[in-house]
Amino acid sequence: MPDWITAIILGIVEGLTEFIPVSSTGHLILATELIGAEPAEWAMFNVVIQLGAILAVVYQYWGTFWSAFLGVLRREREGLMFARNILLAFLPSAALGFALHEQFEMLLGSPSVVPWALIVGGIAIILIERAVHPTDESGVADLPLKKVLSVGFAQCLALVPGVSRSGATIMGALAMGVNRKTAAEFSFFLAVPTMIGASFLELTTNWDTMASGTSRVGWDEIAIGFLVSFVVALIVIRAFVAYVSKAGFSPFGWYRIIIGSAALAWLSFG
Repeated sequence: MPDWITAIILGIVEGLTEFIPVSSTGHLILATELIGAEPAEWAMFNVVIQLGAILAVVYQYWGTFWSAFLGVLRREREGLMFARNILLAFLPSAALGFALHEQFEMLLGSPSVVPWALIVGGIAIILIERAVHPTDESGVADLPLKKVLSVGFAQCLALVPGVSRSGATIMGALAMGVNRKTAAEFSFFLAVPTMIGASFLELTTNWDTMASGTSRVGWDEIAIGFLVSFVVALIVIRAFVAYVSKAGFSPFGWYRIIIGSAALAWLSFG
């Protein structure tokens, strides 16, 4: 299969799964395996194209980000609290990811981890959705420090492929009583510094290989994947908040269990 087609397929997978609680990294690993691509050659690509999906968040919520930026400059409470909450929730996974980068990098090349993470995560989503009844109607800027840090530590679980960054942060927020809409939007906003940091670390680690042109997966493939993931993620974001506000997250939990079980059977007997 030509590399540009592989880049399009993986870009679609990334855009579809980055912001719903099903694990974009897990799906990218399984998709890479399914289409017969070499996981090590596409590992960096799979991280960096997530910036395309992140750009979709910035585009969709540009007014929110710009208002927060101006609020910080003007020392206004809402802007300062928004920036504080995003930064504090980002720090735990940033510190852990930086300290254990090599260990988590090894997991990215291990498809066998993903099915179990999908299944366990799916069960967790269903149980949390049934057990908690969110009552906190606050927006992201109004969340108290305890809830913000709880979401930040929950995001650390997503360093394991298949757990889902959005799933961990959204479920962490729900467990703290945050309403579905705010939980989903907090997850979107938190993705921006998280994925920029992860992509920067990945690029600096592999910069010499990319600059030399010896890598099979180059800038052309990354550009294709970036653009495709941006377009697809923008469509998903616009539909996701409206859907979960009515239907909840349990359907994604059942999906994870089904796809995880299928992947486990395929990897075991395929």
